Amino acid sequence: MITSVSNQKIKQIVKLQKSGKARRDTNLFVVEGIRMVREIPKDRLEKVYVTEEWKDDLPDDWEEGLHYEYVTQTVFQEISDTRTPQGILAVVRQQSYCREDLLGLRTAETTPCLLLLEHIQDPGNLGTIMRTAEGAGITGIMMSKDTVDIYNSKTVRATMGAIFRMPFCYEEDLQDAVAWLKQQKIVCYAAQLNGSCFYDCDYRNGCCFMIGNEGNGLTETIARMADVRIRIPMKGKVESLNAATAAAVLSYEVMRQRYI
Repeated sequence: MITSVSNQKIKQIVKLQKSGKARRDTNLFVVEGIRMVREIPKDRLEKVYVTEEWKDDLPDDWEEGLHYEYVTQTVFQEISDTRTPQGILAVVRQQSYCREDLLGLRTAETTPCLLLLEHIQDPGNLGTIMRTAEGAGITGIMMSKDTVDIYNSKTVRATMGAIFRMPFCYEEDLQDAVAWLKQQKIVCYAAQLNGSCFYDCDYRNGCCFMIGNEGNGLTETIARMADVRIRIPMKGKVESLNAATAAAVLSYEVMRQRYI
C-alpha cells in the first residue's frame, strides 16, 4: 500500500500526467477509469494503481499476473487528472507506427482513407477525431509535429479507447508527408471554405482529408499541395465547423460511398 505522495512511483505518474516531455522520454502515458483501463492491450500494460475501495472489486475476467499497486484515496487524488476519480489508473507503454501502417494494407481494409491534421490544438478535438475516425473506418491519422500531444490525458479520455486501435504518427515535415501520400496514389483533399462541394467527389479510391487548425484552418503551404480543395456546404450564418465535426462529416461520406 502506497501511503505517501512522496513515493517515487507516485512522482513519476504525476510527471506523466503533466509533462509531454516526461511521456516522450519514458515512452509511457497514463490511462484512467475502469472502461478505459479495460481497453488497454495486455502487452502494453505497465502497472495498475487502485484505491483501497477497489480491493474486492477488481474484474474477475482479467488475466492473472497483472501487477496491481494499492494506494490510499489521498494518494490517488494526487495522481488523478479527473475531478471525480474512479479509483483505478494504469501506466501504459506507447505504440509506434510507421507511415505504411496508416494505409491499412496489413489488415482486411485494402482501400486507404487517412486524415492529415495540421496544428490541431484542442485535446478534446483530437481525441474525438480519433474516436470518430475508428467508427468511420479511417485507416490512419497523420499529424503535424505541432499538433497537441495525443497522449495528453484529456485526449486519451476523449478517444474512448480508439487510441489503442487507430494507427497514427506525427510528421516532422508535413509537406514531405503529403508528397509521400501522393506517391502512394492517395488523392489529397484540403478542407477549405473556398473549395468545391465535397459531396461532388468520389472517395471510393485511396484518399486523404487534410484538416487544419481550429481557428485558422490549413496553412496555404499545405493547402496548395492538395489535389482538390473541398468545402462542407452550410446554411444560415455559420462560416465553418469545429475540426472534429468536419472530420466526422467527411469521414462518414467515405463510408457511405464505399459500403452503403
